[in-house]
This record gives sequence, C-alpha cells and structure tokens, in this order.
Amino acid sequence: MEFASSTSKLPKKYDVVINFNGEDIQRKFVSHLDSALSAVGFTTFLHHPNAHNPLHFQQPILNHSRVAIVVFTTAYSQSAWCLHQLQQIIKWHQTYCRHVLPVYYEIQPSDVRLQMGDFGKAFKATAEQAFSEQELEHGMSRWSHALTKAANLFGWDESNYRSDAELVDKIVKTVLHLPVLSATKFPVGLQSRVEDVIRTIKDKSTEVYTIGISGAGGSGKTTLAKAIYNQLSAKFIEGSFIEDIGQVSGTRADLRLEKQLLLDVLKTKVEIPSGEMGRRMIQERLSGKRVLIVLDDMPESGASLVWKWREWFSGGTVIIITTRDVDLLRILRVDSFFPLKPMNANESLELLSWHAFGEAKPKEEYNYLAKSVVSHCGGLPLALEVIGSCLFERTKEEWNSVLLKLEKIPLHHIQRKLKISLDGLRNEMEKDLFLDVCCSFFGKGRAYVTKILNGCGVDADTGIRVLIERSLIKVKKNNKLGMHPLLQEMGREIIREISEEEFWMERKLQFDDAEYVLTDNSGTNSRAVPVKLRSARREPSRLLKLAGDSKYLFGKLRWTSLQRFSAKYLSNHFLHYAIAIELKHSLLQFVWKEPQVLRWLKVLNLSHSKYLTETPDFSGLPSLEQLILKDCPGLREVHQSIGGLCNLTLLNLKDCTSLSILPREIYMLKSLKTLIFSGCLMIDRLEKDTVQMESLITLIAENTAVKQVPFSIVRSKSIGYISLCGFERLPRNLFPSIIRYWMSPPMNSMSFIHSFYMDMEDNSWDDITPSLSSLTKLRSILVQCDTEFQLSKQVQNILVEYFATITESSISKQHFRSSFIGVGAYHEFFNSVSDYISEVSTSSESCDVSLPGDNDPYWLAHMGEEHSVSFTVPLDRDFKGMVLCVVYSSTPEIDATECLRSVLIVNYTQCTLHIHKHGTVISFNYIDWQGIMSNLGSGDKVEIFLSFGHGLVVKKTVVYPICGESH
Repeated sequence: MEFASSTSKLPKKYDVVINFNGEDIQRKFVSHLDSALSAVGFTTFLHHPNAHNPLHFQQPILNHSRVAIVVFTTAYSQSAWCLHQLQQIIKWHQTYCRHVLPVYYEIQPSDVRLQMGDFGKAFKATAEQAFSEQELEHGMSRWSHALTKAANLFGWDESNYRSDAELVDKIVKTVLHLPVLSATKFPVGLQSRVEDVIRTIKDKSTEVYTIGISGAGGSGKTTLAKAIYNQLSAKFIEGSFIEDIGQVSGTRADLRLEKQLLLDVLKTKVEIPSGEMGRRMIQERLSGKRVLIVLDDMPESGASLVWKWREWFSGGTVIIITTRDVDLLRILRVDSFFPLKPMNANESLELLSWHAFGEAKPKEEYNYLAKSVVSHCGGLPLALEVIGSCLFERTKEEWNSVLLKLEKIPLHHIQRKLKISLDGLRNEMEKDLFLDVCCSFFGKGRAYVTKILNGCGVDADTGIRVLIERSLIKVKKNNKLGMHPLLQEMGREIIREISEEEFWMERKLQFDDAEYVLTDNSGTNSRAVPVKLRSARREPSRLLKLAGDSKYLFGKLRWTSLQRFSAKYLSNHFLHYAIAIELKHSLLQFVWKEPQVLRWLKVLNLSHSKYLTETPDFSGLPSLEQLILKDCPGLREVHQSIGGLCNLTLLNLKDCTSLSILPREIYMLKSLKTLIFSGCLMIDRLEKDTVQMESLITLIAENTAVKQVPFSIVRSKSIGYISLCGFERLPRNLFPSIIRYWMSPPMNSMSFIHSFYMDMEDNSWDDITPSLSSLTKLRSILVQCDTEFQLSKQVQNILVEYFATITESSISKQHFRSSFIGVGAYHEFFNSVSDYISEVSTSSESCDVSLPGDNDPYWLAHMGEEHSVSFTVPLDRDFKGMVLCVVYSSTPEIDATECLRSVLIVNYTQCTLHIHKHGTVISFNYIDWQGIMSNLGSGDKVEIFLSFGHGLVVKKTVVYPICGESH
C-alpha cells in the first residue's frame, strides 16, 4: 500500500544563527557572543565558510531558527560563500518574518550599505572571481541588494561601544527581548501581505495611525497581525498584542482588554474594578505614550473603547484591528483598510503540501489529488492547514475518500469541511477529547487538563498530541490549550446537534442511570455529563437546572468548576470521586463540617473566596497535588494536617492578608516544589526549617511583614528561584536582610547558580566569612561595603580564613612554574603566551619570558610579591580585560589548577570585594568576565589576592591590564 509521507527527518532547531567570516573575528568577538547567548539558554549555530559542510546553507536549520546575527567585517566581503549565504538569510527574513540583526565590527555601516571603502574593493574583487563576465553584473546586483537590505535593518556599530563586553551585553539583551509571537509554522505568501500593510505606516510618525484587517474566519487575519507585530515591535518601546478578544463577551471583554493593555505596557498587573475605571487608568497612565497595539478578533462592542484611545496615545502609535465585521472598521474610520483576500492556487497548493507532505510541493503521484483538494478549500489557510494535516501519511484511497466528502459540501460551508478532519480521527476517544477541550478546557493548562482526563481513564497525553498534529487544537503561551474560533464554533455546533437526552440533561434524569454513567467508563457518556448552565438575572450568576435530588450526580463527578458557589459549606456527600474541584469566587466560610475522604482529589482551588476563614482537614486528601487559596482575605488558619500531604507540589497562599503564621508542618512537605505567600501582610518570619523542604524549587514571598530571613535558605540544594522583593519593613541592620533578590533560572538545581550579592550597609557586622563559607555552591560572591574601613576589615577577615594555610612547604626540589588566568578580551594573547611558557619550561628548568610592552594593544605589567598584586585601572585607555600571571613553586606532580582555591578582587575605590571560587578562575566565562569588568571603573584602585592549597607556594603575581587606544 502506498502512503503519502515525507522521508526527511526534522532538523535540529537553533535559536540563533551567527553568520561571519574569518578566524580572527571568531576568536576576538564571535566566541564571546556565542558563550553569552549560550549562558542565557539560547542554542546557537556558528555559520561560516570553515564550518562543517559549508557548501550551502542548510535551509532546514535556518527555517527552524528564530534569529540570525550577521557580523560584518572587512573580511566578510572577501568570501563569495558569505555573500551568497546572506542572500539566503535575507530571503528567509522576508519569507518567514524572522529577525536579522547586523553587527558592524571595525567597519562603517555605510561601507556595507553602499559597498564602499576596503569593504567595497574586496566586494568587487570577490565578484570578479566568482562570476563570469556575462554573469558579473547580475551577480553583483543580487549581492548588493542583499547587503543593502541587511544594512537597512536595526543593528549595532562596534565603534559606539566602550568595549566588546558592553556590545555583547547589548546584543544578548536585545535577543532576549525580541517578540516571540509565533505567526505560523509555514508562512506561505505572508511577507508580501505584511509589506503591503507596513508600507502604509511610513511617514505617519506624528499621528495615531489605525489599520483594519478584515476577512472571513480562517482567512489568516491573526497570522498576518502577528507577523506585522513581529516586524514592527523593534521600533517601539511599548507593545501589546491582545488575542481572541471576541471569545469573551460583554463587560468582561472590555475589562480583559483594559487589564491586558495596562499589563503589557506598564509591566505590572493592575486590578480594575470596572470598565470606567479601566478607561480612566489608561488615560492617566498611558497618555502620551507611543505604543504598538494589536486588537485581534475585535467585536463591534469595543468600538467606543478604541475611539477614545486615539485621543490619548502619542503620535506614532499604531493600532491594528482584526475583525470579521467590516462595519466595525467603518464605524472606527480606520486610516487604512485591508480586506484579506483568499490565497491563490499556487499559495494554496504549497500550504497544503507543507501540512500533508512536509515539503513545499506535493509528491508527484499525489499532485492531481492535492490540486483537487485545494480547489474545495476556497483559499482559506485554516481549511488548508486542517485538511492537509488530516491527510498526512494517508493512502490514495483515503485521499479520494476525503475528496468525495469535500465535493458534496458547498464551498462557503467552511465548518462542514473542517468537520471532515474531526470525523477522520482514529477513535471516539480523540473526538470526545476535542469536544472536551472545545467546551470545558479551552484556555486551561495542558498539564492540568491531562491530569484530570487521565484520572477519568482517558489517555489524554496521546489524544492531545494527535489533536495538535491534526491542527485541531494548539498549545498557546504558558502551555495552555486553545483552538481557532472557527473550530470552537464547529465543536459547539456538533454538541448542539447531539441528543438533548444524552448531553444537556434538560429533562429529568433517572438516578440509577446517572450514577452508572458517572461512575464507570463504559457508558455512552463515559467520564462526564456536560451540564448546561443557564444565565440568571445577571451574567456572572449561574443556575444548574436539575430535577430531583442531585447528590447522586455530584457524588460521581470527576471535575467540577463553578464560579460564585453560594453555599456556606459543601455537603458531606459532595464529589467523593472528584479529581479537581474549582470553586473560585465562592461564598464558602469553611469547606466541610466534618473531615471528608476524597482519595482521588489532586487539585483544590478556592481562590478569591472572600469569606473563607479556615482550610479543611487535609488528612482525607492523600492524592492532593495542588492547593490554591489565592486572594482569600478572611483566611486565618491553615490546618496542621497539611504536613501529611505527601504528593503536594504547589501551595499558593498569595494575598491571604489575614494569615499571620504558617504551620510548622508545612516545612515537612518533602514533595513541595512551589511555595507562594506574597502579599500575606501579617506573616513576619521565614523559618529556618525552609531548608528542610528538599524538593522546593520556587519560593516567592514578596510584600510581607517578614523581618528576618534565614540565611540557611540560600544553602538549599534544590531551590532555583527565590524572590523576596518588597520587604519595606525589613530592617537594614540585620545581616539576613542582605538577601533582597536572588534568582537563578527556574527549575534548575543550585549547581547552575553563579553569583550572589551582599549589601553590607551596616557597620556592626564584624565578620562575614562564616556566611561566605556556607555558600559552597556559588561560583562568585560580590560584597558591597559601606566604607573603606569596613572593606579593609572584611578583607582582613577573608584573608585569614582563605589564606591562612599559605606557608613554605617542604619541597624536595623547587620547580618554578607559571599559570595564567585570562579575564576579558584578547584571548589570543593569553593562549599564545601560555603555550610559549609551557614549551620553554619543558625544555629548561629556568628561563626568561619577555612579554610585550608597547605593542598594540598597550600592555603594562604590575608585579606583586607572593599571592597579591595592586594596580590602578588606567585612566586614559579603554580597559578591555586583564591577564594574571602566577609564578609558584611546587613538586613536579602538583598541578596549579587543582590547588587553586579562589581569587579575591578588592576595589578600594568602590568599596567592593569580589570572590571567585575554584572552577571559575582558570578560564573565566563570559558571565564571570562581565561581572568583574562591570565593577572595575577608570581610575579605580584595585588589589588582587590568589589563594592556593597545600603543596604550592606563590612567589610572584603579575597582572597585565589589557587596554585599547588612548581616549
């Protein structure tokens, strides 16, 4: 049997591609940039002529990357390979709307843009060698076009920065903050539409400019808006993309829109009690700001809101509105109107092919079938994506079956066409799962949904994966499940068509039957009965219409989510089989009158229950994994039985303002990974027992009354993220208060934490070395002192602690050796001198080594006896880094790198001391280097101490400050 499938394997994905030419620039700059990007979690690909298999750009690598950084140097135009690859990068940028960031290193941007100077001469010479006389003009034109395009993009000129370190830092920060909106996996025909829209914005910097994009459902309005946002966002300091506004109706839609806008622009969450208050806050706090705003799927009800914004924002603001409602755009009198046209036949065929075959063209034997399917999709990207995904790896017989179904459906009945994909799912479980997401789990976290459905006997992991592959659902930001509004409408229409007797329970239920359906997984409705919640007098209030005694029903439900539950407590026979209970905004005062046994319950969420005063007894909830009690201002007590929850991973007590103490049993929770009690204004201490929570990764305790922070929490082997901001009442004269904010990447162990900051503002502390010695996992520690006297005192204590063992050992035969420590730029000097000394020392027991004195860059040696050396950072030169040379004596078998314990850098001018532990100092990485250089300013008086272990005696220490030209 013949299958339509792609034989190509998925390529490895890279975040950043760095394109350059030359080993010099790689050593001097690219290697540092690569290290810095890797240090913050980006996966990089170094792309240059000497790379493995450099004959052509591996297009799949580029297609699956987010950013390309092109490093222009004089040598760049000497490579025909580089110039050809730049064409591919620019094409990739235009086709896939990805970011291209040029860097000009020791070259003027105008030389690249206009092919002038040495760059231009090399460019011409390279072209003459690469092209024949007949091809020369056309070839040079293509290269020139790519160079000009690249040089017109936002980038960096190395000459504008004091050091390479500063430039690298700027690039890394920019890449970190690039918008990550995923427009679409296969942006066929997208760039030309993007350019059509952006072209209208030029020369509109003095006014608020509005753009309307209209089109049928599934025509690609959101995709186009995301692509435009990605390309424009670099030109705006503030931006906001608000998606799927139309999926929330009425007043709630306005509030959501206002909250999201304020959050995106102000970077802080704002509570808005009413729509009018929201409008007032936008006017007061955002007035005069230049912002890029996208309002996706805007309903007509939002017209008045947007109209006001045009008066409040600064000139240069761009507001993009997508909608199915053309009349809305007329009401708003948008400045530019773009009705989105269907894709043409060629674009449609390519998009279908990407989803059905994994490549831009259909398999030859499927060409006729593919074109026939395309003719029935009406040029709508959503239909092409969903039906194409449905046909992936299907036989010709299955293609023909789908085609027959399409032929029977009128062209404009898009939902019926989409339903073909749903009908083509392999089993009923997958179909039911789609309807579950459509009706109950839209916008819920993937892990949360999987937890609930797996508990109902459903293979949710496999089902969700299949639905994603079929393009029926998507995983949005924060790992939440979503789908296209048209697919959601289709799902709801399917449910309406299903028998009322089976699905809506509008008529009287037979209790025995209800109990059977909800208890077993074998009934017609195997795991849940969707219940129609009729609106009462006001929209937020909801009534459940049930005939007879409902205890049979509630006793068997697996998942319950009710807003504003009005009872004071739950029935004793309530939800014994529940896996998740969400009763947010309830009127509960306590949960149960008597302790209950809910052995299956994994999630209990009672957030925003204003009248809740106490938690339940947890002894009957052995499976509980998540306890969320956020914003329960009346909560005064957490039951001590919480210590017995062996599976609890999340405890959220944020904004429980009446809670004054946490039971000590909380610190017995061995599985707890996340503990949050921010905004608990009456909690005034953080217990030392926190360190006993061996699984704790995240601790967030901002804005509390804490007056004492145990230093022991920093020694935890598991904690990867601590946020203790907002300690306004925390006295500064307490040593533990040095912990203001400490952060490492979440979900990582302590071994990844590289630095720690201490603020020694109080003079009463005599010795900090006991605390320093406890921080065994840290790579480096920076201590800020208040006075030079305090600094000298701390240095003396540290030297006694760290350097007390430095004595002349009894060494039978003196071997004088040297070891180099490089900090900063010019690694070629460090490497060459190290190699030279190693070579000389192996051939002779004693030798003289001459180091450069007045070459470029300028070298100035400072020599100190034994383990320390002092120097002043040069005033008139650009300080790029330094090299430490250590002359020591030891027995032949001893390796200095094994004995080196730490390096202490004392800055007497800035009153700081910087300790670097063993493992970081032989070869400082970019983060270490950046930390050191940022604390050494022009004219600073600095002293460096080196600590070695037993068996090695330091004779001399020499520092070579590495400087650029005179200012």
